[in-house]
Amino acid sequence: MSTSPPHPPGHTGRPRPGTWPVWVVPALVALIQVAGSLGAQRGGPAGGERSGGPPWEHGGGTSELGHTDLDALGFALLLGGPALLLLRRRNPVFTVCAVAAVTALYFLRAYTYGPAPLALAVAMIAAITAGHRLLTWAGTGIGLAAFFSLTALIGVPAAERGQDGPFPVEEPTLGGSSFVVGWALVVLIGGELIRMRAQRAAETARTRAEEERRQASEERLRMARELHDVLAHNISMINVQAGVALHLIDQNPEQARTALAAIKDASKEALTEMRGVIGALRSEGETAPRAPTAGLDRLDDLLDRARSAGLAVDAEITGDRRPLHANTDLAAFRIVQEALTNVTRHAGPGPVTARVRIAYGEHEIVVRVEDDGRGAPLLDDRPGGSGLRGMRERAAALGGTFDAGPRPGGGFRVRAGLPLREGDVDEDGADDGADDGAGGGPGGSVR
Repeated sequence: MSTSPPHPPGHTGRPRPGTWPVWVVPALVALIQVAGSLGAQRGGPAGGERSGGPPWEHGGGTSELGHTDLDALGFALLLGGPALLLLRRRNPVFTVCAVAAVTALYFLRAYTYGPAPLALAVAMIAAITAGHRLLTWAGTGIGLAAFFSLTALIGVPAAERGQDGPFPVEEPTLGGSSFVVGWALVVLIGGELIRMRAQRAAETARTRAEEERRQASEERLRMARELHDVLAHNISMINVQAGVALHLIDQNPEQARTALAAIKDASKEALTEMRGVIGALRSEGETAPRAPTAGLDRLDDLLDRARSAGLAVDAEITGDRRPLHANTDLAAFRIVQEALTNVTRHAGPGPVTARVRIAYGEHEIVVRVEDDGRGAPLLDDRPGGSGLRGMRERAAALGGTFDAGPRPGGGFRVRAGLPLREGDVDEDGADDGADDGAGGGPGGSVR
């Protein structure tokens, strides 16, 4: 299991403007506004006598409109807007209002037309993306109406623009007003599109984070079940064999030696399976094993360990035995393992026989484990117990069924039905599973 986080599709690793340092955009805007306005004032590539005209006149190149040459106040206004953009993230409402005032003063002074409104466009987009949509839209409409009204009162004919007075702005025209309103709509709609895109990206990131947390939680639960099953089964076997060895070490050393050998095998098995489970917790870049550490192909070993603990185990496999999906194979094995562990722990004194039945059907595999011992009501399915609850969770995770309870004639019964879907075969080990786990083909029994 790799611990490196998945990257979203289309992720290029290029930082978005919203993640840039706050001064980068204002610096670019200041450079564009100053250089563009100077170029417009000098006539640009056309080199006309009168320059700095509005873009809606004569194709936007040059026009017969006059203008006020850029002076100290003009440069201060061109730089003031970008400087105010430094506050756009902390206080977007103040920023858009202040930049609008600076931009309006620039045009009231009748300085050259150029990219001077760029700072205002950035401030409007910043306010919209910050969530101040209504204020930005309403403020834009009110601001344009106020500007047009003021220029209608104090404006001069277009030919006299920039000649006399502190505010030699021209009177509004239909073409000029339409162009300004259209520009404002383009900026506002562009801001809305950017805001919606940012919201979609945030929602995608939030959904991805929730999915990763859910997968991590499921993985922790799966590992907890695995560790419980491995430890509970093998430690129970070790405990039983240790008791036998202690009891017989003086009277029957040979049998005590057999019990100690069984303890050695059980502890080795526990260590092997724990390495397989913990091996999934690998460092980044390592490849985790794709097959589980246990499956029904190891059923014989499991039954032998149970017999060495003193259980009489009778096992039978019916139906068309075939390779299973890794998760189904592991769940079936763990259910048998946990059921035998419960028999060892709860069946009570006296000779106890456990019967393991595994039936391969057309649509499901049925695992049944019964014993004729004394049993215990609900076994360890009490609060804090993990045995029956873990088996039930394994079956439910695969969409199967699980049932456990006392048998009518005494003892306890566990039954799990695990669904088999068409093509539900482990992609990596189907062929090997067929060789190792199929045994003698359709039907058969294990004794």
